[in-house]
Amino acid sequence: MTAIEVHNLTASYDRHPVLWDVDFEIPTGKLVGIIGPNGSGKTTLLKSIMGILPIDSGFVKLFDKPLDDVRNRVSYVPQRQSVDWDFPATAMDVVQMGRYKKGKLFGRLSKLDRDIARDALKRVGMLEYKNRQISELSGGQQQRVFIARSLAQQAEIYLMDEPFVGIDAASEAAIVALLKEMRDEGKTVVLVHHDLHTALEFFDWVVMLNTRLVASGPLVETLTEANLRQTYGGKLNLLTQIAHLVKSQEFPVREKEMRD
Repeated sequence: MTAIEVHNLTASYDRHPVLWDVDFEIPTGKLVGIIGPNGSGKTTLLKSIMGILPIDSGFVKLFDKPLDDVRNRVSYVPQRQSVDWDFPATAMDVVQMGRYKKGKLFGRLSKLDRDIARDALKRVGMLEYKNRQISELSGGQQQRVFIARSLAQQAEIYLMDEPFVGIDAASEAAIVALLKEMRDEGKTVVLVHHDLHTALEFFDWVVMLNTRLVASGPLVETLTEANLRQTYGGKLNLLTQIAHLVKSQEFPVREKEMRD
């Protein structure tokens, strides 16, 4: 089943196209990386899918339906730096926000809602910090809380904008393990990502952007040297090295070392 369909999508800022005629599909149950250079339209793509930014032309479907028909099945995690972390709220307060339905922000949560929020915090390893003010948490801890809020929504598609930026190695490892669990549970998880080396370890599907779509598909078939050159242009030594790793299937590096 197709989770996300983007068809002939064009989107602009101040009348300057950021995405141009982008067209691809993502099947359900994949851990997907959206990769490309700075300014290539990665964040714009996520915001267009979520309806946060208007699109100039084309359309997006989720589970073959418009977003408004399936909004409760989709969760969005914005870039951490776009959030006001000084807002007076505890970690549990933030996660419980994921249980409020559209138009019912000031309703009362049930015991089931609170239990779901508690379990989400536990899954990201942050239950012991449930009463901690979010402003007192480290960057990695804040990101885990935000992902827990997304988990509390119990969605089927998760869209995350650069979740690994500015976090420590332990938080990154914990988040990656969780995302793979979610994928194995049948969820579709889509991440904007900037690190090509870790992309080899994290994803089983990639969308390669540089204003236009370069390629979309299974990582091994899509992350080729030709596609890397078209996406990034320069950095030829790095791109050749990465393409060789993919071709020889010498990844994921860390998992291979653990098996040894």
